[in-house]
Amino acid sequence: MSGLKTLAALAVAATVAGMGTGALAENHAEGMSAQATAQSVDYSDGANWLCLPGRFDACASDQTVTVIEADGASQAQPLLPAEDREFDCFYVYPTVSNDAGANSDMIAGPEEMSVAHMQAARFRENCRVYAPLYRQVTLTALRTMMMGGDAKADGEMAFNDVKAAWEHYLANDNDGRGVVLVGHSQGSRMLMELLSGMTDPAQRDLIVSAMPIGFNVNRSADGQSGDFAWMPVCESADQAGCLVAYVSFRSDVPPTAGTRFARASEDGMEVVCVNPAALMGHANSAQAILATGGISNSSNPQPDWVEGEPQPTTNFVAPTGLIATRCVSEGGASYLEVTVNADPADPRADEISGDVMAMGQRLDDWGLHLVDMPVVMGDLVDLTARQYAAWEAASD
Repeated sequence: MSGLKTLAALAVAATVAGMGTGALAENHAEGMSAQATAQSVDYSDGANWLCLPGRFDACASDQTVTVIEADGASQAQPLLPAEDREFDCFYVYPTVSNDAGANSDMIAGPEEMSVAHMQAARFRENCRVYAPLYRQVTLTALRTMMMGGDAKADGEMAFNDVKAAWEHYLANDNDGRGVVLVGHSQGSRMLMELLSGMTDPAQRDLIVSAMPIGFNVNRSADGQSGDFAWMPVCESADQAGCLVAYVSFRSDVPPTAGTRFARASEDGMEVVCVNPAALMGHANSAQAILATGGISNSSNPQPDWVEGEPQPTTNFVAPTGLIATRCVSEGGASYLEVTVNADPADPRADEISGDVMAMGQRLDDWGLHLVDMPVVMGDLVDLTARQYAAWEAASD
């Protein structure tokens, strides 16, 4: 394949697939209007939020999951949010916008709706979810930059939007509640910048935990320097005010020499890896919650979940015991190693979708970026409740 096609495909591969949310996106986008680039965004206008508590939007989507046991037996389980969600989650989505410009508009397209459905909506089991729209650097700009062009993307504007949304949330919605910061990829980069500039002790005290997933968070071996070093790395599920971060790779496809993820950008630093499943006490059986049909055409196809049976009708599946995760640090790389516990003797699928594919070829330097969160989604969600309990106890 030509270098040009490879680079274009790489950018496309960062898009997370939609799963029946087109109509939802159309309804939510109705009445929204694009903001002029030079203007700040008014986050008092609900149209500028992808998700807000108490309304029907991407984070209110159907999260019913089919739990599939090793013998092929399955059962659908709906998401049952807690009646009184005592803490909040502030979510910033990854690079998904297909808008034509270098920075996206403020209209929630199917891609923004879809990724919130896949990454953020499940957190509402335990917390109220706030997710701002922001004028992110688009896939269009990414393609241009990867091909050596000048996309004229404005990363500062993207961050200023997220910062403004955070400040609006604090002033109008937080009311002293604990909050979990959740992001992926570009969204994680936004959260890292937010945390790096967070000097106010009162704001820091509100953070139940930070989860900037799928982006290199650099720390020194002693943890005293690097990205927002004021926040410790989580070492227990019952610890609050700490960091959960990692980038994921298959156990049989570790980071390549030139990988964009897992390798620190400075000498003396290492990319943080915290295994959510290990914190929850079951690294050999991570609570993966995966898209039933896989990740669009940017990834490898998902085999039938149970041989000889139709695919589950729910949007998500939870294959019990199929995934094991552990943090690995070797060869200058630090990452979450994902192992598929395949058993050819049982009828359940022996593989999961999630590799970045371009023109039929797997792009090993991306690892399992497309499913960084799904491979441990149940653990991430359950972890927030444990962390909040620790935060609440420390706040009393």
